Parts: sequence; C-alpha cells; structure tokens
Amino acid sequence: MDEIIVGDLMLCEVLQGLDNDRAARQVESLLRRFEIVPMAGEAIAVAAARNFRSLRRRGFTIRKTIDLLIGTWCIENRRPLLHNDSDFKPMAQHLGLMEAQATA
Repeated sequence: MDEIIVGDLMLCEVLQGLDNDRAARQVESLLRRFEIVPMAGEAIAVAAARNFRSLRRRGFTIRKTIDLLIGTWCIENRRPLLHNDSDFKPMAQHLGLMEAQATA
C-alpha cells in the first residue's frame, strides 16, 4: 500500500467544505489518522508563482491559488496527487505533477 499524507492546505479545503461543526470534527478525526504535513512556505510560494507564469505563457490559468500551492508542493516533493480537479491537469501535462489513481 502506498503512503498517504494529507497536506495542511488540503485539510483546510476539505474541512471548509463541510456544512457543520459536527461533520467537520468527524472528518478531521478521520484525516488525522494520516500524517499531516505543512505545504506552504517561502520556497513553495516562489515556485508556485513561477509555475503560474509558466502555465499562463502556455495558455492555462490556474483558477485557485491554493490548487497551485498544492500542486507545486507535490511537484517539488515528488509526491503523486490524488484529485478530481481540472486545475491540476495542466500541471501534470506541462510541469511534471504526478497524478495518483484511485483504486477500489
């Protein structure tokens, strides 16, 4: 089985999408079973901005900064990303983002 980690930015994205505090506590408890890692910082911020400009020159605009930070962290740390978000497709195609495949 592959290692699963949860980035702090991903934790935020998931928890903010829940309707109430009870559900948020339950999901947070489940996610904390995995290692939680910090994803942002000076080096990732600079690399993410560079990646944004690179993709924009190719005609792609990443809509959400948080997606750019998450994707860049994965690229820089050579970690595959399990996602269902079209913002990550140009990052995989042009920047080397590895995409994890969900298996049943």
